[in-house]
Amino acid sequence: MKILVVNCGSSSIKYQVRDMTDESLLAVGLLDRVGIPGTTLKHEPVGKDEVLIKKDLPNHTEGMKLVLEALVNPEYGCIESMDDIGAVGHRVVHGGEHFAESTVIDERVKEVIRECFDIAPLHNPPNLMGIEACQELMPNVPHVAVFDTAFHQTMPPESYMYALPYEVYDKYRVRRYGFHGTSHFYVSHRAADMLGKPYEECKIITLHLGNGASMAAIKDGKVVDTSMGFTPLEGLVMGTRSGDIDPAIVFFLMEKMGMNAQEANNFFNKKSGMLGLSGVSNDLRDVLEAAASGNERAQIALKVYYNKVRGYIGNYIAKLNGCDCLVFTAGVGENGIDIRENICKDLDYLGIKIDSEKNNVRGKEVDVATEDSKVRIFVIPTNEELVIACDTYDLTKSS
Repeated sequence: MKILVVNCGSSSIKYQVRDMTDESLLAVGLLDRVGIPGTTLKHEPVGKDEVLIKKDLPNHTEGMKLVLEALVNPEYGCIESMDDIGAVGHRVVHGGEHFAESTVIDERVKEVIRECFDIAPLHNPPNLMGIEACQELMPNVPHVAVFDTAFHQTMPPESYMYALPYEVYDKYRVRRYGFHGTSHFYVSHRAADMLGKPYEECKIITLHLGNGASMAAIKDGKVVDTSMGFTPLEGLVMGTRSGDIDPAIVFFLMEKMGMNAQEANNFFNKKSGMLGLSGVSNDLRDVLEAAASGNERAQIALKVYYNKVRGYIGNYIAKLNGCDCLVFTAGVGENGIDIRENICKDLDYLGIKIDSEKNNVRGKEVDVATEDSKVRIFVIPTNEELVIACDTYDLTKSS
């Protein structure tokens, strides 16, 4: 069976096609600027030349039509016809408390995705647009939703509850949900393989470090805690997100700066984090370069970033009562040599010792800990699309 994996953003469609007989990748692509002048499709079929198609498209349905045309194109396609696609897997950011695993999409599933619009306004609406566009164009194949929040649903109440009046949880379901679950799931399973231990016997801390960043503590195959909360704003310092702050700061700045709720939400999500601290960029590569050239604000921003991650490592080791390994993944985690080095520096008391020579690597699956480090330090490139394809295949192979 061949699986189409779709990840829809507000103005983009990322996709992959995989042959699940051997999980091989057949094509990958990105349709950018959907509904905006200058729409471009970058289609990369395995074993063939990359193709760029420029064609303004008004919506996701027209965007998916262009994607499907590329997949079956005689010259640069990867399948003979759409009949080769057995199922479609969709990334969905928020499933609330309803889904602890991936599920075949029906009207109830779509209604739950709609119900989560208020708590994932940037992600769930385009995710649903992608689902409905694909269903319109491919009505005779099953569609599966794979939720970013699902993996974290094993957290106990002491980890997901906030110290707010209980009726806020009862009525509005305000609680920690966690995100990047598909990535944490993939790299934690790979880490268990690298440790040579059963997944259900491991204590693992995963660090998904990109422009958005989160960590998870995983014990005996279950998430004990994760850094993102009710929304992806909580937790680590990120590219443009503040991460953990005193909540009273929100009200203080709303009054001082004359911001309404929407403006405040934008301020803490889009103007803060590394961008706000450094004044340089939301991209850590730019901040590192500025810090190396003597920019004091960039230097402070990096120290704040490292300090926050190290604090979570200590917190999670306490909650796990030990740790078998740290796992660095995502764009920064996989490629940030200096970032990994500085995060692990001075953690030897916790049994964490990084080998500078081994750590001089980007984007490869490798153990970068010293031989005598009690905690292994793995760099593992994430593969969320493979998880989506596997879940989709498992749920639909008998249909």
